[in-house]
Amino acid sequence: MAALADMFASTRPRRSARGLSGYLFIAPALALACCLIVLPLVAVLFFSLTDYTLAAVEFSFVGFQNYASAFTEPGLRVALTNTLLYVGVVVPCAVALGLLIALLVHERGRSRRFYEIAFFLPVTGTMVAMAVVWQYLLHGRIGPLNAVLSGLGFERVDFLTDPDAALYAIAAIGIWQLTGFAMVLFLAGLTAIPRDIYEAASVDGADGGFDRFWRITLPLLGPTMLFVTITCSITAFQVFDTVAVLTRGGPMKSTEVLLYTVYLEGFQYFEIGRASALITLFLAFILLFSLLQIFVAERRTFYGG
Repeated sequence: MAALADMFASTRPRRSARGLSGYLFIAPALALACCLIVLPLVAVLFFSLTDYTLAAVEFSFVGFQNYASAFTEPGLRVALTNTLLYVGVVVPCAVALGLLIALLVHERGRSRRFYEIAFFLPVTGTMVAMAVVWQYLLHGRIGPLNAVLSGLGFERVDFLTDPDAALYAIAAIGIWQLTGFAMVLFLAGLTAIPRDIYEAASVDGADGGFDRFWRITLPLLGPTMLFVTITCSITAFQVFDTVAVLTRGGPMKSTEVLLYTVYLEGFQYFEIGRASALITLFLAFILLFSLLQIFVAERRTFYGG
């Protein structure tokens, strides 16, 4: 017994030293995370409870007044509705097109690399520069797209100045940008599916293209589908650059989205308190939306094993 007590007494200091060295190793990462993530979030939450205006000497606490105004002012409700409509159009279209293109490209040989690079280029490009190109393509008088419509006998459409068409034109650019990202992830998921599963399904009679896709490919792509949907949703919620460059929220606020409203409040009107409340709501909304997607999709996702 005395020997065992001596042994435990000798191992405790070593475990303590090992634990202390572990904390020392992660201390720089924790300090960096606090400086870059925690402290800015605390500052945003603090200013969201005040009426602080940039460069003002004094400010006062207003409680949750900034949050209440975000739900009662008509302009903010329009921005929230436009954001949800944009996400509702962009995410399903980008995910479906990405999956379709991945299925078409997956079985190709040497040309697969070319398609991967071609469709992934919009992801790597600067969206501000790309927006200028889209401004020319969608121009009401000199745009090539309107020239094609006129050649086919249709009326010209002012894509970026018509209140009924502007948000959908911005959404089309978002789909163009996200489709390549979704396609590359779906290609990785398709490559990971073992070939012997298809061979076994063929023996059991599921040798048709639709049967193979519906019974094997789609269930095994569940985790990839979940990841693609969540990342595309978060990216779509963050739409800002195309709106700022092409329409500036117009015409008639038809393209004013939530992040552009935050930009106007914070950097045009210098209302830091209101802008902080809006960005807090924006972050909470993305968090809840992502958790809801995970909660719903997890029950229908097959992870194998």
